[in-house]
Amino acid sequence: MVVICIVSIALMVLDNRNQAMQSIRSLLTTAVYPLRVLIDTPTSIGHWLGESMSTRDTLQSENRQLNDRILVQNARLQRMAALEAENARLRALLDSTAKVGDRVLIAEIMSVDMNPFRHKIVVNKGSSDDVYAGQALIDAQGVVGQIIRDQVYSAEALLITDVDHALPVELLRNQLRTIAMGTGDMERLSLPFLPRNADVIEGDLLVTSGLGGTFPPGYPVGTIAEVTSEAGERFLRIIATPAARLNRIREVLLIWPEPTAGATPETETDPITDENVLDAATENSAPEEIDSEEIDSGEIE
Repeated sequence: MVVICIVSIALMVLDNRNQAMQSIRSLLTTAVYPLRVLIDTPTSIGHWLGESMSTRDTLQSENRQLNDRILVQNARLQRMAALEAENARLRALLDSTAKVGDRVLIAEIMSVDMNPFRHKIVVNKGSSDDVYAGQALIDAQGVVGQIIRDQVYSAEALLITDVDHALPVELLRNQLRTIAMGTGDMERLSLPFLPRNADVIEGDLLVTSGLGGTFPPGYPVGTIAEVTSEAGERFLRIIATPAARLNRIREVLLIWPEPTAGATPETETDPITDENVLDAATENSAPEEIDSEEIDSGEIE
């Protein structure tokens, strides 16, 4: 034992001074390295498995969270698209109110009559909001229709293209007055009371004339799309395209005309569909009808 201690001390002194044992130490370290690796392998594998499982769980959790967030964001983006479209419509309506100048109220479309031969809608405003029968409706582009039945918290409206609707209009170019009748087609209005010698051309803009007291004057109604003169007929066949997007409206403006002295109260306004309005229109156009007959018969030069 004493000999081993003496030899060990001698080797340490020699290695410390002359580095005599450096090569032997390197050889021994190299020889035992595989053994060290083998001993450390179970511990290293355990650590690696633990880290791998932890990382996998973390990644899966983060992946689920990201997928959930993507779903939520996509849903919000879809709603944002709808809100942007609604915002654009409301901005257009608000922009039209600046041009209108009268008292107005925005109303939403609650339902549409499913009968293909009737063009009626129900709006979410009624007499509780001072809405009255005969009141005019417009959108950002032009005239939509008028209220025909009050339901207190809602109201039923008749569109200008309904076959029972008649609207006093005039040509913006020459102030020629007539009546625009509904045809049952959302894209067509008829002007059946203009004689063959009437000054009307395709592209003429129709606006409300203000006659009848329901629609204030100057609101766009439509554009003349077709003018046809048929042999043997006393009147022109005239088709107009409505200015309002009647088959795509979501919101409308209810308008109150500016009060004037001696004006009939709003609640007593007769619907434009009354027969007296049509009679007045035919009477106003009677002189021109006579001229048309004289021209056709050759009685005047």
